[in-house]
Amino acid sequence: MPRLSLWKPTKGNDFKFMDNRVREMFVIGGTGINIHKYLGPINQGDTKKADQPLYENQSVSNIQDLLFMENRDRKYEKDVSFMKGIYNVQDIDFDLSQFGLFLQNDTIFITFHLNDMVDILGRKLISGDVIELPHLKDDYALEDGETDKVYESLKRYYVIQDGSRASEGFSQTWYPHLWRVKCTPLVDAQEYRDIIGDITAGVDGTDDTLKSLLSDYSKNLEINDAIVQQAEAMAPYVQDVVDGRSGYDTTRFWIAPSEEDGSILLVTADEGEVTTDAEKESADVFYGMPVEKIDHYLSGDGIPPNGAPVLTLTSFPATPVKGEYVLRVDYMPNRLYIFNGKKWVYVEDNVRMQITNYTDRYTYKTKNFNDKTSITLADGTKLDSRQSLSNVLRAREDEE
Repeated sequence: MPRLSLWKPTKGNDFKFMDNRVREMFVIGGTGINIHKYLGPINQGDTKKADQPLYENQSVSNIQDLLFMENRDRKYEKDVSFMKGIYNVQDIDFDLSQFGLFLQNDTIFITFHLNDMVDILGRKLISGDVIELPHLKDDYALEDGETDKVYESLKRYYVIQDGSRASEGFSQTWYPHLWRVKCTPLVDAQEYRDIIGDITAGVDGTDDTLKSLLSDYSKNLEINDAIVQQAEAMAPYVQDVVDGRSGYDTTRFWIAPSEEDGSILLVTADEGEVTTDAEKESADVFYGMPVEKIDHYLSGDGIPPNGAPVLTLTSFPATPVKGEYVLRVDYMPNRLYIFNGKKWVYVEDNVRMQITNYTDRYTYKTKNFNDKTSITLADGTKLDSRQSLSNVLRAREDEE
């Protein structure tokens, strides 16, 4: 009589019997789950980049970006598969042991029947697959403050991060019957645009997609803009001139005119010079108003000292007056001049820029190095203003 052994080289009928019993448990007690099958990254159509190869066949084993090891543009199957799964429902608590609020238990582990999964999907669930739990759909959403409409449903999506055989899924024959996946909530990201970009939010009369509900981008942008606005109000530069610019406010300081040796140049009430040096009348520097300003970080702001009036022009006036300031806005950056009776003397450049990241910052970096416009030559050749150094320094054949 041979010795009894639950282990057999082949699965046999014992495995089928136990597998059917396990399947029955999922059919009766499992919850319905919709599966969005991941097919692989979308080809970008660029064969010139070795780190982003162009694959002939779409496969889940393909890697879109070999440099960062990412699959940013993912393709999902149009057909949605249906399976039964089992998981432990947990309360979502906040972790107060760290600075700030951190969610706990937002990661769930779902168990599926292994053979049923392979029969339905053709493979096991892997990282990148997206699942939808219909029983977690929120039927009592808040009203939209702008449209006063209640969204019919807020679907709950999870992304599979990892999968492995469940320890409780091994039967007495030592063969596995269950597949356990680790899932995290889906967020609005580039990877899942193929799914949430096409699903409607369920509002009658609107074309809003689920992406607009799951994404908190607009709300975060609104919060960030409000914080920046308050920061500029609490730390302004010149409130009525250039709000929110870098540097210090020195316009409140009176700057006395000085001699070449540094001594203060006195003026009378009628702004006449008190001096016995007749040569001062023909000097290159106008002493009735100071030319130099208080030197500090980013001192050039294009504003004359002592609150003197300034003309904002693109060319010098035809009949200038001695001591007149002109801000040339056709220079980049804008340049401030003063007329000393004979010539226009350079004072400073407006090198200040806004602290916040506005798109209308006129600096050397944004105007010259990051210029997205193009230049058309006399022969009709069109060149991009912004070019990489590899193109500028590339060796070219000499023309005869």
